[in-house]
Amino acid sequence: MSCITLRAFRKIMLEQDALETLEGHISVRAAIEGRSRPIERLLIREGILNKSAHALLRLAQDENVPFERVPESVIEEYTSGNTHGGVLAIVGPRHVLPLADLAADQANPLIIMLDGHEDPFNFGQAVRSIYAAGAHGLVLRPRQWTTATAVVARSSAGAYERIPLAFADTAEDAVAHFRSRGLNAVALDADSKAQTIYAYDWSQPTFALIGGEKRGLSRGLAKQVDAVLQLPYGRDFRRSLGMSPTAAVVAFEAMRQRLGNS
Repeated sequence: MSCITLRAFRKIMLEQDALETLEGHISVRAAIEGRSRPIERLLIREGILNKSAHALLRLAQDENVPFERVPESVIEEYTSGNTHGGVLAIVGPRHVLPLADLAADQANPLIIMLDGHEDPFNFGQAVRSIYAAGAHGLVLRPRQWTTATAVVARSSAGAYERIPLAFADTAEDAVAHFRSRGLNAVALDADSKAQTIYAYDWSQPTFALIGGEKRGLSRGLAKQVDAVLQLPYGRDFRRSLGMSPTAAVVAFEAMRQRLGNS
C-alpha cells in the first residue's frame, strides 16, 4: 500500500476528468457493497487506524478495489466540510439500468420517480427515505450530477449508491412504460380534491411520480396516470411540503400498507 503526494494526485485527477469523488465511510462503503459504479481508487488518510478504516480496507481487498494511504492535504483538497473522516474514493459514473430491467424480478414492485429536484441535499434525503421504506427502484430524468455526487451520496446515507436506478427522458415516458408492464401509475399533486395517499391501495404494483414543490402536475400527465393523489394537511396551509418530506410520507405509507398485507 503506497502513499502518493498531493501533486501526483492532482495529475491523476487532471488526466481523468470524467472521474467523481465520494467521501466518508458510509458513502464509500455503500458504493463498494452496492457495486453501483466503478471504484477507481480508495484513499484513506495517513494515521487513521480505527476499526472503521480497517473494515473498509478489508472490504476493498475483498472487492479488488485499489487503495492507498494519502497525506491529509490530498483528502482536504478533494472533500467538502469536515465529515469525511479521512476517507475518499475516486469513482466512475453511476450504473444505470434500462427501464425494462428496473425491478423486473419483483412480483409486486414499488417504483418511485423523483422529478423536478433542484437541491442535491434535499434530493439525497428523499432517496434515503424511499430506500429505507423498501422501494424497489428509483427513476430520474438524465442529469449530470458530477458536481454534486458527494453531496447526494452523503445526504442519502449511501442510499443513492444502493437503490436500483433507471433514467426516463420524461415523466410521461416513465408512466407509459410502467403502465405497459401492469403497474398502477399514480402522481402526487397539491389538488385538495384528489384522493389522499391514505385512501390509495399501495399493496398493488405501483409506479409513483413525486414532483418538486415548484411545479404542478400537467393536465396531460394527470389524464395519463391511473390516479392523482394528494397529501392531506392538518390545517389550511397553502405552501406544500418539499420533495424530501413528501417522499418520506408516501414511501412509508406504502410500506405500512404492504406490511399489513404481507
